[in-house]
Amino acid sequence: MKLLLKFNLLIKFNLVFLLIFAIGMIAFGQVSWNLLEKNARSEIREKARLVMDAALATREYTSLQVGPLLDTQMKYTFLPQSVPTYAATEVFKGLRKSHADFSYKESVLNPTNPRNRALEWEADLIARFRNSKDSGEVAGDHATPDGVQFYIARPIRIYAAACLRCHSTVDAAPRTMVERYGPDNGFGWALNEVVGAQIVSVPVNLPLERAEQAHTAFMTSIAIAFLVIGVALNMMLWTTIIGPLAKLAEVADRVSQGELDVPDFQSKASDEIGVLTRSVGRMRAELLEARKTAGN
Repeated sequence: MKLLLKFNLLIKFNLVFLLIFAIGMIAFGQVSWNLLEKNARSEIREKARLVMDAALATREYTSLQVGPLLDTQMKYTFLPQSVPTYAATEVFKGLRKSHADFSYKESVLNPTNPRNRALEWEADLIARFRNSKDSGEVAGDHATPDGVQFYIARPIRIYAAACLRCHSTVDAAPRTMVERYGPDNGFGWALNEVVGAQIVSVPVNLPLERAEQAHTAFMTSIAIAFLVIGVALNMMLWTTIIGPLAKLAEVADRVSQGELDVPDFQSKASDEIGVLTRSVGRMRAELLEARKTAGN
């Protein structure tokens, strides 16, 4: 009975502990993963916006400072370095030497330079911008052969009439530009028209993998902590509750069967177990005294 009592109590305690452990692990796992994934995606978004802002700054610098300096030379030979789109794309090529997974493209439905022609999914983004006048930025995930990439896209809208000097009609465009790229592409644009989209793509695999590693380490730490706590609680339960209670139960059982000469189980503890032990001891002593009295 002594061993049965011990194991019954331990089994019940550990079943409850394992239930709490399972619920806690599920809750901790879900909350921590949501937080880590949110932080990873926030990091991805910030990196994409940094690249986008750098491209916009390059475009503005080229348009305001480089372009005017090359106007005279443009009469004799076309210099793509004066075009903001070309400048931003070339600057990003240098950035890719240290950030090969990033990509930047100014996708245009009808580009002058063929390398800027929009792919199918990019054309869908441009159509979205054209159909929504208030849309300033869209973001999302895009599947590629190299994995899922997060993208940020902003519309390329013709705000300045000066842009139409190269893109309104073939006759109005610089002769050197037409000679370089031909008369078939990059014309017919209109003021305030969305002609393309600036798209920055950032891989999500690495940040999410780091988040997953952090999540695994966190959950492992929680599991180890629960295990240590479980062992400590089992030891405390065994020494302070189950052990004394099993001995007390054995004494009480033998007394109930008439074995009044059973040795007392002494406990100096001041907790409930100690109080119960002393109560059983007094009960045994009273029964023994009552038997002696009845015998006399």
